[in-house]
Amino acid sequence: MSESPYLIAGVDEVGRGPLAGSVVAAAVVLDPRRPVDGLADSKTLDESARQRLDLVIRARALGFAFGEASVQEIDSLNIYHATHLAMRRAIEGLRALDIHPDLVLVDGNKLPGSGFLESAIVKGDGRVASICAASIIAKVARDSSMVALHQQFPAYGFDRHKGYGTAQHLAALDSHGVTAAHRRSFAPIRERVQP
Repeated sequence: MSESPYLIAGVDEVGRGPLAGSVVAAAVVLDPRRPVDGLADSKTLDESARQRLDLVIRARALGFAFGEASVQEIDSLNIYHATHLAMRRAIEGLRALDIHPDLVLVDGNKLPGSGFLESAIVKGDGRVASICAASIIAKVARDSSMVALHQQFPAYGFDRHKGYGTAQHLAALDSHGVTAAHRRSFAPIRERVQP
């Protein structure tokens, strides 16, 4: 697919810090002819703004893809390596759509090693449109997966805290124990599963 002479993919991940659930990355190639107004770091937007922008990004982008690293992969690789695995999977998803970016811009200061030309941009999720877009759709996708996880484990409040270590979540862990959705390599979980 070569609709543009220079395709730029923005990549970001969501879910490094939570105690439960997978880490999700997105790769987005925006269409310069169909700009998306209101892009910003997903953390600065409220849920309704993220959901509205998610629909616009999906409708106007030249392409987008998601990558995920499971709780088991996080625990076996560590969160740093699992995050890069999710990013590589998202970028590989673009290749599966026959989209071959000329440049991959990644939020942060480390490169995932996708095989494409890459550049890391610190705070890119607030400065680069395609990274902002990736941040938004990754956040909406991960939040949706945590709401689904809430149906499986309703006592933990995943629909509200999305797996982060809130007081409510820690209290639920103390009352109900650790589930298969929890990251056993993270200290608050590890401390609760050790005899």
